[in-house]
Amino acid sequence: MLIDCHAHLDSYSDAEVGEILERGRRVGVGFVMSAGATLKTSYRSIELAHTYDDFFSGVGIHPMNVTGPVDDATYEQLRAMALSTEKVVVISEIGLDFMEGAPDRAIQYQAFREQIRLARELRLPVVFHSREAHDEVFRVLREERAYEVGGVMHYFQDDENTARKAIELGFYVSLARPLLRLPHLQRAVANLSLDDIVLETDAAPQPFKPKRENWTEPRHLRVIADKLAALQGRAPEEVEEATSANIRALLGRGWQTVTKYLPTAQPAI
Repeated sequence: MLIDCHAHLDSYSDAEVGEILERGRRVGVGFVMSAGATLKTSYRSIELAHTYDDFFSGVGIHPMNVTGPVDDATYEQLRAMALSTEKVVVISEIGLDFMEGAPDRAIQYQAFREQIRLARELRLPVVFHSREAHDEVFRVLREERAYEVGGVMHYFQDDENTARKAIELGFYVSLARPLLRLPHLQRAVANLSLDDIVLETDAAPQPFKPKRENWTEPRHLRVIADKLAALQGRAPEEVEEATSANIRALLGRGWQTVTKYLPTAQPAI
């Protein structure tokens, strides 16, 4: 079973999500974890989790979407959503983004720290975003003791040194379609242990691609896994087994929830 640990499927209709999940199932994708990026999209992700057994949700506010501090009311909204169903299995997508035009950094820091606090309160892993901000992201994760709940550095496309910093802090690195085209990433990944890697697609609508069949979907997890296998000289089945085992370890007791909805899933740990 392949597991897509990070996608954004909330803006698709229910019917479209059903079709996307079915295309993933055909290539062995066992389930998808879809992230929130705002309060609204977090709620929508939870709605979809109620609709489809193989759909699980994160809740969170993306750093590019913060419009003000995560105050007590916002914190309680996130907390209530996270507690509203056992199918919320991570706090995501949270982090820092220092690209030009990003929201005020002070607000980003505050929102990141508060959402890590929520993750620690609820004992949920974090899936974090880092763009042009790796050193600061790692510092905040360390200071807020996010390693106590663990998590994933999402859409990793940096070098081996950065990967090892994330791993040493207690996080997995998550590989997506950039693995198919970035030589520096391929070199880095060839030297990493499978024990430290998970897979994702970051799937979301891509209207800038004129052909709908080229939009990234969970089904593309298969080619990502196959590329990882080739880079490490392993059988694809070994990559599939190892990366799924890493998600089981990441979710911990939350894996028991997964097995309730997926009759073909491996036994709980």
